[in-house]
Amino acid sequence: MQDLTGFSFAELEHTVCRFGLPNFRAKQIWSWIWRHGLTDFQDMNNISKPIRSLLADHFIINRPTVSRRQKSKDGTIKWLIRLSDGQEVETVYIPEEERGTLCISSQVGCTLTCSFCHTGTQRLVRNLEAGEICGQILLALDELGDWPAGNSNRRLTNVVLMGMGEPLFNYNNVAKAIKIVMSGDGIGISKRRITLSTSGIVPEINRCGEELGVNLAISLHAVNDELRNELVPINKKYNLKTLVDAVRKYPGLSNTRRVTWEYVMLDGVNDSQDDAKALVKLISGIPSKINLIPFNPWPGVSYKTSQPKKIDKFAAIVLKAGYASPIRTPRGDDILAACGQLRSDSVRLRARERP
Repeated sequence: MQDLTGFSFAELEHTVCRFGLPNFRAKQIWSWIWRHGLTDFQDMNNISKPIRSLLADHFIINRPTVSRRQKSKDGTIKWLIRLSDGQEVETVYIPEEERGTLCISSQVGCTLTCSFCHTGTQRLVRNLEAGEICGQILLALDELGDWPAGNSNRRLTNVVLMGMGEPLFNYNNVAKAIKIVMSGDGIGISKRRITLSTSGIVPEINRCGEELGVNLAISLHAVNDELRNELVPINKKYNLKTLVDAVRKYPGLSNTRRVTWEYVMLDGVNDSQDDAKALVKLISGIPSKINLIPFNPWPGVSYKTSQPKKIDKFAAIVLKAGYASPIRTPRGDDILAACGQLRSDSVRLRARERP
């Protein structure tokens, strides 16, 4: 049976018509799934019982299975989610005073092998389907009690694609999921509250801006090609000049809508005052903010977190140049839920075993 959480509205409408039902049924079903969070067709009380039974015979409204749930001392929640084929990904909810952010995954594992990132030690297994990406959001909305989706007091307000995987290596499924989530007839999360983080897959950056218009974050971490080749190996294919040129052209950038540069602070590696000055020069003229991230250690890693004084000096140089440079407070590091710490135990599938 097919899972309707992976259907776009156009696909749902086509399916409804294929079963000989009028178009308005698609809108009703869509609302029950995405506005009210229903998983049982029998609860859709504005649809006749025979149609509900027909739908139940052919479709499901699935939720991912939770293999493990952990809650940090700071309120951060991390779910290890088991997918239908047994593979697993991690999803993290970060509560803050004025918003709640859900960090979702787009792939099982990752192909980028960034040297400081725990996720990068897990080889890529496969891309997530659109329904599996949306399923992470549905699961969080369920637990947080955020239905119906139009609730003004909902706790989940922002979504960031900063979990496992490189979103732009799974662009089609990511784009489909984002469009579903942004639908005003459903969850209705604004594009200004969705951020896609990429390590720099240049050909897809402009496409993302034109088709989705979501906020862009760049996983930068170095200000010269030699170091970035080591920290973020995709730089060997799309070097800093190519990446920065692509970001400069990202549709919709302005002083009120800036790109975020993510910069993990590694002791003695990329945290000097000269590095800070080079960073300012590199992004000159681009509406930007720099997110300074104290490195979050994980078992077996050789890098160390920059000293607070060095981070403060780095931030001061960036701020003096006119760029907001918040220092991110680690969240959920006691449950390995902080930036760069996500990793599941899924293993690589041979090509013939992939869905």
